[in-house]
Amino acid sequence: MATANSNILSKNSKILTNGEKFTIYLVVSRWNKLITNSLLSAAKETLIKAGVKNENIKVWDVPGSFELIYGSKEAQKKNPNAVIAIGSIIQGETKHFEYVCQAVTHGIKDLNVKSEVPVIFCVLTDSNIKQAKARSGGKFGNKGIEAAIAALNMAEFSRNIKK
Repeated sequence: MATANSNILSKNSKILTNGEKFTIYLVVSRWNKLITNSLLSAAKETLIKAGVKNENIKVWDVPGSFELIYGSKEAQKKNPNAVIAIGSIIQGETKHFEYVCQAVTHGIKDLNVKSEVPVIFCVLTDSNIKQAKARSGGKFGNKGIEAAIAALNMAEFSRNIKK
């Protein structure tokens, strides 16, 4: 999605719906919280701009990105219109990075396959903190904005296919 010094989706995407009647859960990893706080703030701001009422934006904290799977599953049980899983996994010196990235990716995918509540994947998987900062408010924009737009559009899509 990202190209040299730009963020195509954030610049060109349109919020296709009024979020006034939506409830959105944001499940946020507290690991790398400098990054996840920025993603969370951008997502919340975007949801509010789209008309989602502040009281209908629920934020749940989990310790790390691996726990996003369980947190998102539990959030789905509250029957919101969408869930956004927010995390930041930064590569270290071991293979732990690869295992966590794969587990979280597959876990969120499985939740989408097994439930009628969409879970939006807003988990940065970067090689270093510089890359994470560039994608959480830096030169590549903020992926929290993209996640909020995706959540609103998927909430509307889900509502329309149930008619």
